[in-house]
Amino acid sequence: MKFKYYKVPLAERSDFFGNSVLKPIISVEVKYLDKKVNYMALVDSGADFCIFDAEVGEYLGLDIRRGSRHTFGGIQPGNPSEVFFHDVTLNIGGWDYKTRIGFSYDIATHGYGVLGQKGFFDKFFIGFNFSKEEIELKEIRRT
Repeated sequence: MKFKYYKVPLAERSDFFGNSVLKPIISVEVKYLDKKVNYMALVDSGADFCIFDAEVGEYLGLDIRRGSRHTFGGIQPGNPSEVFFHDVTLNIGGWDYKTRIGFSYDIATHGYGVLGQKGFFDKFFIGFNFSKEEIELKEIRRT
């Protein structure tokens, strides 16, 4: 399945970037029990795991702080952030799969989620083609 890169507007015009930059951001559907929500997430090969805004989990009915608690860095310089892991279902391009997502109160409420190594990259072969502005995902077939 292929996805187009997402154009993110810049707050200020840049002589180098223009009015926007392209980012590998895709739409995912997060499901838990009988609820679901669409959410935009950055495909990030540098992220160890998937992290979504805690409000997404709350909307789905998760008791966020009852999840498996861990700390991580990289979001707020100098301060470790908290993340709480829960098992959910993601639907990407029409394909459902169960995975563990970390929900955090420390990421931007109106930003994007992060699709990282554990829970996303371990499920797909992922190709980035910046010149065509495409991200291609192929399911890893387990034998």
